[in-house]
Amino acid sequence: MIVEKLKASLITKQNELKSRLAAIENDFKKGRSQDFSEQSAERENDEVLDEIHQQTLLELQKIQQTLAMLQTEQYGICTECGKQISKERLEALPYTKTCFNCSQE
Repeated sequence: MIVEKLKASLITKQNELKSRLAAIENDFKKGRSQDFSEQSAERENDEVLDEIHQQTLLELQKIQQTLAMLQTEQYGICTECGKQISKERLEALPYTKTCFNCSQE
């Protein structure tokens, strides 16, 4: 049950991130102003958008990895100790690969 709920949540988030990426990429494709003072503000905006773009790509990659793991028996198993990761931890951090105890070490 938790796996299906998590999968649906991740797919929804994945779609949101793809929409965000498309919007950012469309903004990058727009032409820039000829006005020097406007160009300075646009450059700053581009730097912020680039950081958001990179973070979005990283989160999307984590979602894709998690969705792939959901198809295997490995999801929810700590990569450090091999024990089951708690349901609460997986709900809070669906990308986690370690249990609470191993994450504290």
